[in-house]
Amino acid sequence: MESNSKSLSLAPALNLFPNLKPPHKTLLFHQICVLVITFLAYASFHASRKPPSIVKSVLGPTVPTNSTLDSGWPPFNGTRGTHRLGEVDLAFLTSYSIGMYLAGHVGDRIDLRLFLVFGMVGSGFFTILFGLGYWFDVHVLAFFVGVQIVCGVFQSIGWPCVVAVVGNWLGESKRGLIMGIWNSHTSVGNIIGSVIASGVLEFGWGWSFVLPGVFIIFVGVLVFLFLVVNPVDMGFAHPGMEIEMSVETDGAEDLQKVETEEAKLIDPDSLMSNSSSAIGFLEAWKIPGVAPFAFCLFFSKFVAYTFLYWLPFYIRHTGNCSLMQKYIISDRFIALFKPYLI
Repeated sequence: MESNSKSLSLAPALNLFPNLKPPHKTLLFHQICVLVITFLAYASFHASRKPPSIVKSVLGPTVPTNSTLDSGWPPFNGTRGTHRLGEVDLAFLTSYSIGMYLAGHVGDRIDLRLFLVFGMVGSGFFTILFGLGYWFDVHVLAFFVGVQIVCGVFQSIGWPCVVAVVGNWLGESKRGLIMGIWNSHTSVGNIIGSVIASGVLEFGWGWSFVLPGVFIIFVGVLVFLFLVVNPVDMGFAHPGMEIEMSVETDGAEDLQKVETEEAKLIDPDSLMSNSSSAIGFLEAWKIPGVAPFAFCLFFSKFVAYTFLYWLPFYIRHTGNCSLMQKYIISDRFIALFKPYLI
């Protein structure tokens, strides 16, 4: 029964290609594979979030230019069009923030690979569904808000899952360097999403949602086929639970003790019992450094998502102002932040 459950949790592609398993492939090979797969996974999440910021200029109120793309799309093209675009973003970000808390609890208790794939496929489906409003000529605000609420819940699954998987495979050595490089997936995903969404915008704004949605579903298939959640599933010891073997073991009793401890660490049931005892919300806040980090992350995300969702829209709507107006705006901006520019 244990072997069957383990084979089900293992990535299907590794069962089809035995040469990908140890001893043919080393721990380093699988660590690199996990970093690449999770990098692509979260980059695809960000790519599928980018279309709303690109399409705002088409959906929103008309801009006085000669472009045929600026006719607007009801219900976002009226006098309250900008407010309604904000309501769509508010719906997404609210469900995303609440879903992040719930996804973390669920991810601690079920198969992370299947949970991550579930979030990716769901995100792709509802991203495509938003774009289908173009072909089905949908002009109901509730439709777009509802789709974004559900999409935000699916999107929230991504970050807790990829962080947990990477944490399973990485030890303490060079974690900062590796995580610094790996964390560039957000920027890469935003670039991919911007290129795709803006590249097909001239064919209709629906394509700007459909293609990123298809992209994240495609990457989700790769995750389902190749991602291994835990090194223990491949027969490797957990990097964070390595035993210091440099101690001298002169007697048979000491050697038996070390072997017993090794067996406990490599035992999947033992690891599952330890991982299932996750700390609660209040206990997490009591950990030193969590509160300052949370507040710093709050303000950095506040700025990041402001740029992500509204900066392209703002630039497009202020692109025709005179040089004098731009100078005044920039001068006031510099004067506001000059005391903090050291």
